Amino acid sequence: MMSSVLAVVSLLLLQTGVQGFLVLFAGSSMDHLEITREAILQTTAQVCNQLASVEGRDFTLPPGPLTAEVLALACSSSGSAKSFQSAISDVTWRNAGVDFRHLFNEEYHFDGERFVEGRKLITDGLTSVKANVKRGNFEAARQTLGDILHTLQDFYSHSNWIELGNRFPHPNLIRSDVLDIGPVADKNTPTCRSCVGKDCQNNILENIIRDKKLTSGYFGLEPFFSTKPKGKCSHGGSWDRTSGQEPTGGINKDSLESNHGNWHTAAAEVAVVATRQLLEDIRGAAGDTGFLRMMGISKNGSRVLCFVIDTTGSMSDDIATVKKTTAFIIDSKRGTPNEPSAYILVPFNDPDFGPLMRTTEPDVFKAQINALNANGGGDFPEMSLSGLQLALTGAPPSSEIFLFTDAPAKRLVSNRHGERPHRSH
Repeated sequence: MMSSVLAVVSLLLLQTGVQGFLVLFAGSSMDHLEITREAILQTTAQVCNQLASVEGRDFTLPPGPLTAEVLALACSSSGSAKSFQSAISDVTWRNAGVDFRHLFNEEYHFDGERFVEGRKLITDGLTSVKANVKRGNFEAARQTLGDILHTLQDFYSHSNWIELGNRFPHPNLIRSDVLDIGPVADKNTPTCRSCVGKDCQNNILENIIRDKKLTSGYFGLEPFFSTKPKGKCSHGGSWDRTSGQEPTGGINKDSLESNHGNWHTAAAEVAVVATRQLLEDIRGAAGDTGFLRMMGISKNGSRVLCFVIDTTGSMSDDIATVKKTTAFIIDSKRGTPNEPSAYILVPFNDPDFGPLMRTTEPDVFKAQINALNANGGGDFPEMSLSGLQLALTGAPPSSEIFLFTDAPAKRLVSNRHGERPHRSH
């Protein structure tokens, strides 16, 4: 019964968007998913266009809506359409999930004038995304990207940045090297007056607007316990229990029907531009190829080259040949249409197998293989089937998997390393 209640509450939160741009069922309003998807498509199109220009290729988008399938084809990577769409979904749904994982954490939504803390979440997360892209951990990069994009987008919906007359992103919100984010109303400075009925267009105090001071609404769900400092703005909406306290109303721009819904379109448009700026910042650090790989786009789609290699003592006479053979396979695919988007290595012995090692760099892959030594193992049959299963669960469809062993297989067993095999996207 409790799970059913939670499911209903979750659906209602999705519909009402209590902590940001709406997540689903937004109608004419722009939601987090739409803002994120539009920014990703626009940024990716720009990257592919510039890459095509450098490589002397044509880049042409047909008339009509921009979709993952259309863009993958224009990027000369039609085989990446599914992985590109999957990457977009990873980011957008991770974005939407912030409203549930961090519903009561003000800094994740720039509520309660938590500007310093909210910006730190963005800049720390951005550093993590860049590091994960560099290491080839694209799934982790996309998850963190979704998290910080939610917070970034909420800044424009929950603060008074738009009401201050700004129609461009905050210049320092994604910069870790600049601490100043401008004047912020302190806790003792009143920022709002009560709305006149449902009319909240002029509820932010004139001196706040005149002095260009940042403020944001306070938010609480708990009846009788949700409070805010005297004279402060509320987030607003039927779910916000602080909005009935003086000063009443709210300032959020989550939808066209919000207290400040007349500024919703402007806030959403600036949020799209801000999202694109953050994506461009990642691109600048990762390079065009790294950025596209994070988004699931590569010359050969999502195909992965995978080697499953026996490292038991009986392979001691063969391991050098295996290293030469794998190096030849890797080098033969470089710079060709068949160059993989990633590489997976799964060693197996007896009684162990794994771990799965993944990289996007062929030279790193070769170094991992060259570091293998043949030793150990007891009885004749080896753990090849278990190693192969780990490779299959870690590699996407259409990948190439090579198995190197000199012994028959043992029965399939669970992963002794305690890993949970995961599908790469």
